[in-house]
Amino acid sequence: MVGISTVAVDPPGVFIKLELEARGWTQRDLAFILGQTEQQLSPLLSGKRAITPDTARLLGEAFDTAPQFFLNLQGQYDLQNAKEPDPAVRARAELQAHYPVRDMIRRGWIHDGEASLLQLQMDRFFEVANDGGPNPIAFAAKRTHYHETPPHQLAWVFRVRQLAKQVPAAGYSPEKLRNALPKLRSLIIDPEAVETVPSLLADCGVRLVVVEVLPNAKIDGVCTWLDDNSPVIGMSTLYDRVDNFWFVLRHELEHVLQGHGKNSIGMLDHFAGDTADQSIESNEETIANAAAADFCIPTQKMDSFYARKHPYFSERDVIGFASLMGVHPGIVVGQLQKRMKRYDYLRKYQVPVRRFVVAAAVTDGWGQVAEAQL
Repeated sequence: MVGISTVAVDPPGVFIKLELEARGWTQRDLAFILGQTEQQLSPLLSGKRAITPDTARLLGEAFDTAPQFFLNLQGQYDLQNAKEPDPAVRARAELQAHYPVRDMIRRGWIHDGEASLLQLQMDRFFEVANDGGPNPIAFAAKRTHYHETPPHQLAWVFRVRQLAKQVPAAGYSPEKLRNALPKLRSLIIDPEAVETVPSLLADCGVRLVVVEVLPNAKIDGVCTWLDDNSPVIGMSTLYDRVDNFWFVLRHELEHVLQGHGKNSIGMLDHFAGDTADQSIESNEETIANAAAADFCIPTQKMDSFYARKHPYFSERDVIGFASLMGVHPGIVVGQLQKRMKRYDYLRKYQVPVRRFVVAAAVTDGWGQVAEAQL
């Protein structure tokens, strides 16, 4: 067969005509061989009609060669004459390979557009420095695995930071925050009191933001810093329960008080629901977990209650102990579930609180897109 040009691809009809010349055939001869009229064959030879799979098989029989040869001729010609793709296609592909761009667009965090605009939005979203180098953001986050920071979690953290910049807050005072802990503790008995948490924290200089997680991003909370004196707590309320809310909040507050998350990223942790892996825990996480547990129910008193009542915990016992501790019964239930590894136990007391906190905090998700400037 006649070779194919590597510079410019001619219509397949040109190659068919060359084959006819090489064999001493006319167009009328080929029409006869194919069982067609010259009028039917002419558009194919002039390039006005494409070679279909059926036609490729006819030509393969006529010229005693593989039908794929003629389909390849047509494919190369069509590809050469196809219009140039939108540059945004490559930009989206490269970005999607590293970040959850589609989910970010769906959530309204960035807007789809031409390549340069999309790249600009991503650079601003992830706080890329003006010199083109990355701006490493440290954070201490409660999530399932810490050997890596999955893209969906990383994007969530930066969304928290983005929204936190718009939250008004007093100057950060560790002393004021410690003094506010008893007030926060007094709210733990009433799920609706969660609504007052954002303002209490803002008075201490801590910004609280609530952001729904992206798909497959199991993350409960984060402590990050806009600068050395501007702590931010992000919460996902992934598990919308009163016990989870207070444990995660107090955990992150301890990170703030200890100054965790200023200089490190990707801290190990285990807290992410009923089946979380608790085998690996960093020193910082141990400190934060202990503070959170003791805040909800003093560890010594919880140990004593558990030892006295185990293995039979009646609903009346739980309600009575919760009243004695000044907490909502769901707090006690959460502790017992974890110790007994019975996550169905008295679950009715683990009431949801998300609706109360989002009423007062800057919130993004659950059908709501928070206003933000990139």
